[in-house]
Amino acid sequence: MRIALIHGQNHKGSTYHIGRMLAEKFENADIQEFFLPKDLNHFCMGCYKCIDSDKDCPFYDEKNQIMKSVENAELLIFTTPTYCMHASASMKAFIDLTFTYWMSHRPRKCMFSKKAVVISTAAGTGTKSAIKDITNTLFYWGVPYVKQYGISVQAMSWEQVAIGKKCKIEKDMEKMANSIKKGKVRVGIKTKFMFNIMRMMQIKGWGSGDAEKEYWRKSGWLDKERPWKHC
Repeated sequence: MRIALIHGQNHKGSTYHIGRMLAEKFENADIQEFFLPKDLNHFCMGCYKCIDSDKDCPFYDEKNQIMKSVENAELLIFTTPTYCMHASASMKAFIDLTFTYWMSHRPRKCMFSKKAVVISTAAGTGTKSAIKDITNTLFYWGVPYVKQYGISVQAMSWEQVAIGKKCKIEKDMEKMANSIKKGKVRVGIKTKFMFNIMRMMQIKGWGSGDAEKEYWRKSGWLDKERPWKHC
């Protein structure tokens, strides 16, 4: 299995270890790992150059290294510590820089056949809202199979996490990996409904420009073709 593992932090803390633990449950997996902000240390400047072409983004080369891995992977694993009740700033910056992948712009067909997991830890509370920042993005990317795992580790480092809690996490990751291996990818009604709303916007010329509408036309989505067919 090809896995893209994207960490919303540079340091190897609790969230990193849990994400890595899950990835290693898949035998002979090809794991490509990225750390934010080390591998993409930029914020979106709102220049809108990417609306006409992704290659016009001033940070395209760095971003493309990550997104090539994302597009080629069968499983996406996102990890983020909970910072101020939400995902890390570097993870949010990554989300902003990939907004053209959303169904409202130029969604990629490959996303509609992927599986994903979002993992977050906190010393106390907040993992739910941190996870939602990323699952919301995955929905608009078109990813139909998304699992979540949030846990309060009550520690500031992986070394400080209690042995009993580490044992629980190990069992949870084993269970999740088995579930992912058996799970079937099915695009749901909500995703299809949202896609069709965006399709109508493109037909009516309410998208972000001619380049986007042409992308939809070439993909066949303005006619009867759909990105989840033949996946």
